[in-house]
Amino acid sequence: MLVYHKEYEEFLVKLRDAGVVHIAEKMSGSAETPELQSLLAEYNRCEKIIKRLESVSSENSSTADNCKNASLMIEKSEELFAHLEQLNQEMQSLDKDIATMSVWGSYDNALIEKLKSAGYNVGFYLVSAKGFDPEWSNLYNAIVVNTIASKSYFVTVTPCGMDFEIEAETARLAARPLAELKKAYSDVTVNIVAVNDQLKSCAEEYLPVMRAYCKDLQGRIEFSKVALDGEKVSGDKLVLLEGWVPEEDRKALETMLKNESVFYELSKPTPDDDVPIRFKNNAFFRLFEPICELYMLPKYNELDLTPFFAPFYMIFFGLCLGDMGYGLVISIASAMMLMFMKKGNSMIGYARLALTLGVSTILCGSLTGTFFGFNMYEWNIPFLDWWRDNVSFAAMNPETGKLNDPNDALFNLALILGGVQICYAMVLKIVNQIIQLGFKYSIATIGWLIIILATVAMMYIPSLPMSVLYALYAIGGGGALLYNSPGKNIFLNIGIGLWDAYNMLTGLLGDMLSYIRLFALGLSGGVLAAVFNNIAVQMSPDIPVVGSLVMVIIFLFGHCLNIFMNTIGAFVHPIRLTFVEFFKNAGYEGGGTAYKPFKR
Repeated sequence: MLVYHKEYEEFLVKLRDAGVVHIAEKMSGSAETPELQSLLAEYNRCEKIIKRLESVSSENSSTADNCKNASLMIEKSEELFAHLEQLNQEMQSLDKDIATMSVWGSYDNALIEKLKSAGYNVGFYLVSAKGFDPEWSNLYNAIVVNTIASKSYFVTVTPCGMDFEIEAETARLAARPLAELKKAYSDVTVNIVAVNDQLKSCAEEYLPVMRAYCKDLQGRIEFSKVALDGEKVSGDKLVLLEGWVPEEDRKALETMLKNESVFYELSKPTPDDDVPIRFKNNAFFRLFEPICELYMLPKYNELDLTPFFAPFYMIFFGLCLGDMGYGLVISIASAMMLMFMKKGNSMIGYARLALTLGVSTILCGSLTGTFFGFNMYEWNIPFLDWWRDNVSFAAMNPETGKLNDPNDALFNLALILGGVQICYAMVLKIVNQIIQLGFKYSIATIGWLIIILATVAMMYIPSLPMSVLYALYAIGGGGALLYNSPGKNIFLNIGIGLWDAYNMLTGLLGDMLSYIRLFALGLSGGVLAAVFNNIAVQMSPDIPVVGSLVMVIIFLFGHCLNIFMNTIGAFVHPIRLTFVEFFKNAGYEGGGTAYKPFKR
């Protein structure tokens, strides 16, 4: 877009109203302009006061329609907070002085001055209780006032001018006696309560206005930054502005531009362009977008892997937590959060994700039948018995008459899921390479995938003819060794292929072993749950009511601790498998920029 410099700001207002263009950041102007500096400083000041007012108020109303008198409100709030800080410092100082003087009790400084006028000095000392010499009572009229923590606090009354040395530490005294300090402390406490009440009243009145003001400042800052992204050309008479618009919004933007006195040109992006990206996932996969954002956004010309890792992440979380009771707790807590959250709350997406992961934990926990550390398949409930024998890994063994140990099946499941996800990632890598570079660049990856699948087929299909197996190895090996770097010398390709073969074989082994953590975390969580149950039973005394109460307290504390620790592990370790094993084998590069349209 090419705009006449005098019409530039007016044009930006209209462009902001359109709200569909992501401006390419160039900042050809100085980012340190006085106007922008002033706006940023005022914004930070306003945001800081809003946070402090929110901390003293439970008011959660939306923003006001206007931000009139916001500056005066900020100034008054700052004065109140400064006064409150001063009072708190004074209270801390008084607290220390009171602690210092409390060992001496209440006394009147006027009486000490009278003694001095009469020719006697009063000295204040402290010494270890064993270090106090009874002779001091005769020599210096020493009187022990208090003994605290093996220390004796005593005073001496000696004639003025008497020069003596005593093996004791001179006490540090406050400027005021204890009674005055306590009175001052009480006054400061009353003042703090009064200032806090004022701040609460101010918060109710000021917060909506300040939020509106903060939002207005944010818009002005964004406007100023975009204004600096324009590049001055033709002797500063014209301003060149570049940006990105989604294909679906192109016609609306063109209609707006045609009505303005600007020259514009629309073109498709090239592979070298840093095109901003916007996720386009359905409601379910959208829940997992924050997890992808923890790593990096995908580039414009590569696949968004969110829909592809979401089902795996959900299963992995459930296996790591692995207890139906814990999944039930997470599901109920998430459902209650969703019930009480207002529409538009930014935490709704996270609550829905937690509910989804809680349901997954219930389903994965049913494979072993673990419910708060107990084996619920031993309860002889008809439905649970049917589920145990037809779905779970703990089916009744007809030969022994006992339940099968599900741990072997879980271990194998973890490895199978790892193999499936790695192969799935390689398929996505092939698709990515074809989209970004062309088919010939994907041949090496296709070759490795054929080799892996042929090896799996050899292990699980004994009837597979060896000739077919050799043919698959030849096709896969040829692609992996001879076509890993299209366009380069064949000998160089072989050298690179051999190095890739070493990395691939060692990397695949390490990647597969990483998935054992799914089994290990689920097993450790179940063992801890069972341990807490045993502790609760064994440590409860044989007193009817008290025993039950102690057992419930230990049970609740132990399982709350276990849920907290295991939930963190169940969240982090599947992320690790996703970011390292899955993204690496999928050839995910990332580094994309989020689409942020210039709008109000």
